[in-house]
Parts: sequence; C-alpha cells; structure tokens
Amino acid sequence: MLVCCLDLEGVLVPEIWVEVAKRTKIQGLRFTTRDIPDYDALMRRRLKILREHRIKLKNVQQVISRIRPLPGAKSFLDELRTQVQVLILSDTYYEFATPLMRQLGFPALWCNGLTVDRAGYISRYHLRQKNGKEKAVRALKSIGFRVKAVGDSYNDLTMLKAAHEGILFNPPANIRKQFSKFKVAKNYTELLRLLSR
Repeated sequence: MLVCCLDLEGVLVPEIWVEVAKRTKIQGLRFTTRDIPDYDALMRRRLKILREHRIKLKNVQQVISRIRPLPGAKSFLDELRTQVQVLILSDTYYEFATPLMRQLGFPALWCNGLTVDRAGYISRYHLRQKNGKEKAVRALKSIGFRVKAVGDSYNDLTMLKAAHEGILFNPPANIRKQFSKFKVAKNYTELLRLLSR
C-alpha cells in the first residue's frame, strides 16, 4: 500500500504568507521556509510583525479566503487520489487552511494550531509535534505503508529523507542544487508520473 504525503504551500496552493505580504504591503512577511530554514525563528518574526502592524487573525483569514489553488492542482489531486492514498502534511494551521481545503475537495490534512488572544491577535503557534512531517512519514512506514513525499522547501527535507522516495516540486535553485539527490518535478504531469509509478 502506497501513501503519498504532499506539502501544501508551494505544491498545491501559493505560499500563504507571501499572499498576506502582497495584500498588506508588508515586505517582512514575504519570507518563507524557502528563505529561512529555522521555522521557529520565522514564525516568531511573523507574529511580531502582525502585532506591530495591528493585523489580527480575521485579517489574515480574509486574505486566505481569496487565495486559489495553483493552476492544475485540483485536477492533479483528484487524479492522484484515484490511484493512491494521499495525505497533506503541512506546517500551516487549521485556522488558515479550511477555505483552501474546501477548494481542493477536503483531502486529509495534518497541520498545526494557533492561539488567539481576546483582542483577536495570534499570540502563539502550536506545532502538533516537532518535526511533525518526518514523524508522520516514519509512523506510516512503521505500520507497513510505502511512502512517497513531495515538498519544495527546507522544512520539507526531513520528510523527503524519511520517505521511501522524496520528490522536490518546483524548488528554488538553491534547494535544488543543495539537495540534488532528490528527483525534481517541474509540473503536475511529471509529478503524477513519479508518484503513480
């Protein structure tokens, strides 16, 4: 039995924080795990910027409600799900993901959560567990599944390494060069072929 574990942002939907940066015109929110490998440092920076600019969870959710999946993502996901089990492993938050999951047909999603204070600001983020993507892949392998994993950023690398087969999807040049042992798919046709073999 094969399970395909996919990252969400950069693989199926645009980077949420980049979209928030575009809408708010706050350049400091443009950084993602493609730029800053330390997820904790990145998130602490993001929450500080949101507070400084008086941006509440509801404001971020309004931006997310306008985001559409990457062109072809829904069709790709629909086809892949007819062939194998699919699990989305993401570092995003349930409080962000619902409108995106609705557009993708509600695939299974394992991600994280947020704490919001009384004023409506995001005060903390809660990882389901540290290295959650990698641990999910290892758990699936431990109960007898063969696992292929797909990602595009630094925070996906432990997941890709833990899987039986790791694939980079449209990674930036620095990641592609640094981790050349992984296969690369440039589009959904190539990715579907690699995942359904």
